[in-house]
Amino acid sequence: MRTLLHMPLDPASRLIRIMLAEKGLPAQFVEKRPWDDEDGALSAVNPAVTIPVLLDEPPTGGDLAVCPGIAIAEYLEDAYPNSPLLPSTSAARAETRRLTHWFVEKFDAEVSDNTLRERIDKRLMRRGQPDYERLKIGADCLVWHLDYAAWLLDQRHWLAGERYTVADIAAAAQLSCLDYLDLVPWEKFPAVKEWYARMKSRPSLRPILRDRIDGVPPPAHYDDPDF
Repeated sequence: MRTLLHMPLDPASRLIRIMLAEKGLPAQFVEKRPWDDEDGALSAVNPAVTIPVLLDEPPTGGDLAVCPGIAIAEYLEDAYPNSPLLPSTSAARAETRRLTHWFVEKFDAEVSDNTLRERIDKRLMRRGQPDYERLKIGADCLVWHLDYAAWLLDQRHWLAGERYTVADIAAAAQLSCLDYLDLVPWEKFPAVKEWYARMKSRPSLRPILRDRIDGVPPPAHYDDPDF
């Protein structure tokens, strides 16, 4: 059966989980922490020992292990073209890919690395308290990224244009993880908040918003589509 090796509060993993749901592709989800691979199950399918990893039986036959997250996203769009998450024109696809990479790579490096992984991954690895200087850097970068998202939404109905795309999924995957820790200043960015409320109302996000980390409860609004 199609299997995704993932972590619940990992943005790249959430990107793929949402895409699978949007495309109606069933999968089993196996939690795997990269720093805890004593059985070698993760390194056997991904020598880089990172998640997510999609184990699939593609329509063309055979078995396939796909990683990292951005490659899985491209693979799902190529292998399962029904319910497309890229627009129909080349220009619109280019803009969608640009913003998808923006959130998967730039946002992740500048915001999530400095906040989410300091707050959650260090806790799970029992590596002490978060670095508060990094938390401040991440919070400052988050405001800059939210301001950019607000600027995009001032011109468009969705982040990449007039239709829902994988760029929206990539952004929501990041922000949903940060929102679990109540780090997103939604009230300062009403356009982004309204967009995220639309995202939270989609059936593909509902299972993800039920994820919980032991000892770290989310804020009350976290899984409320109406905030």
